[in-house]
Amino acid sequence: MTRKKSQAEAGTAAERPSKGAAGAVQSVDRAVSVLEILARHGEAGVTEIADELDVHKSTAFRLLGVLENRGLVGQAKDRGKYYLGAGVLRLAGAAAVRLDISQEGVPVCRELADELGETVNIAILDDDVAVNIMQARGSASVTAQNWLGRRTPLHATSSGKVLLAHLQPTLREGLLARQLARFTPHTATGAVALRAELEAVLEQGFAVAVEELEIGLAAVAAPVFAHDGKVIGAISTSGPVYRLTEEHLPELAKRTVAASNELSRRMGYGF
Repeated sequence: MTRKKSQAEAGTAAERPSKGAAGAVQSVDRAVSVLEILARHGEAGVTEIADELDVHKSTAFRLLGVLENRGLVGQAKDRGKYYLGAGVLRLAGAAAVRLDISQEGVPVCRELADELGETVNIAILDDDVAVNIMQARGSASVTAQNWLGRRTPLHATSSGKVLLAHLQPTLREGLLARQLARFTPHTATGAVALRAELEAVLEQGFAVAVEELEIGLAAVAAPVFAHDGKVIGAISTSGPVYRLTEEHLPELAKRTVAASNELSRRMGYGF
């Protein structure tokens, strides 16, 4: 005869993770352990990895197969040994760039913010958006909103246009082919108009966005280059349109470009 669970029993059961969820977490933990083992030994075989994980060889083999498919491990076919793959380098490189540009950008952004009195941000590309990873506020931007960590559209922001302009042509065209959101009456969403604007960004070395993301907001941005000449971010200065007037923007752009050049130099560009 079945009996109903008490409310306490039911609550405990609801809070307890399912076997499937627990198994997934265990698999992730083991996969990370595999990467740590390979980082420690340089290379290792299935038997060695299985022994360190205290799992059956078939389990270790499945984990290695998934990691190999994602490029995180490779296999020396002649020896049957596994080693860390290029995918790990790609992830590490992305993390290093994010960390370095925000660290090196602190004094540059603070100096520019103090000089202009406006808000200065550093943004990097994250898939199809720009993410602000560092911010400094000038004396005139005390009540400005916080952009740190905010994901913003590429086509409607000055930083986004810089990053979009320096994308590989095929990637850029793929993004321009999408149906782009219109945030204000001033947002450019047509591919033809945006292509022309991005060409101008490449020629003049900076991008401008006036009330394209938000009414009342204007900004100018310039690219930040890494040691290999690739654009790894954008530094922008933003503020209200009544201060960042059409007459003021050229000088603002000049100073923002100077700051981006300094940050690029700190990132190893030009050496």
